[in-house]
Amino acid sequence: MALVKIHDFYPNYRDEIFGGTDIKGMDIYAGTTDEKIGTVHDILLDDTGRFRYLVVDTGFWIFGKKVLLPIGSARIDYDAGRIYAIGLVDKNQAEQLPEYDELQPVDYEYEERVRDVYRDRTAVTGAAATPAASTAATRTPDSYHYDQEPHLYDRNDTDHRNIKLYEERLIANKNRYKAGEVTVGKRVETEVARAAVPVEKERVVIERTSAGMSDAQSVAPGTATFQEGEIARAEVYEETADIHKEAFVRENVEIHKEVERDMVEGQETLRREELQVDTEGKPVVERRPRK
Repeated sequence: MALVKIHDFYPNYRDEIFGGTDIKGMDIYAGTTDEKIGTVHDILLDDTGRFRYLVVDTGFWIFGKKVLLPIGSARIDYDAGRIYAIGLVDKNQAEQLPEYDELQPVDYEYEERVRDVYRDRTAVTGAAATPAASTAATRTPDSYHYDQEPHLYDRNDTDHRNIKLYEERLIANKNRYKAGEVTVGKRVETEVARAAVPVEKERVVIERTSAGMSDAQSVAPGTATFQEGEIARAEVYEETADIHKEAFVRENVEIHKEVERDMVEGQETLRREELQVDTEGKPVVERRPRK
């Protein structure tokens, strides 16, 4: 069964499988000594998309050697951000593992060399082995299947699930848009105006009165000189109408904007998913507080 890298099978594996968390680069610790033995370099899947191996870069632990860790021999602690290699406990075991070369295909013979190291460790620790895995005579490239060794591969279905709990939230925003436009300008209106101004004109009135013989008065001798050219002057004035137009400021117009504020309320029904855990028997379930 051909093995492929996780990115080739799930291009969006970070969000699709791990909920936005990338386990590549996570530190790996020995399950018994809590000693750091390397980091996750890659993940190998079978052609059905099930996890089979973690590619461990041992770094300075074994001079940068890359080895395979069956997924069933690893426990992922998402809260701590680390992985515990249950089946890889010491340098001696890691040095026995064949080095992984990503330029070379992982075939059945290579996987058998890897599994033999972990099988030997199982025999030393006394862990239960399946009957199909107990003898090499029953294992052939055509008959072998990963389900025959659940202690190496079955952790993928039990320990590595990631469930997303969704909730809806009410988001209150406001959008600004152009509601209209006000244009203020001037136009000229005309009208015919009439005005009346009283004017005065002076005129000279000459009245002559003849004196009768009975009413005549005599003057003293020498008073009447009888000279020519004697003149009486009177200036005569008259008024003319001066009607014209002038421009005046009729009123001042000030243009500004005022902001009126109002509160707009909305109501929606929000949904939220809660975790429901159902158990059978008396399993030990550890509930850790949310971070």
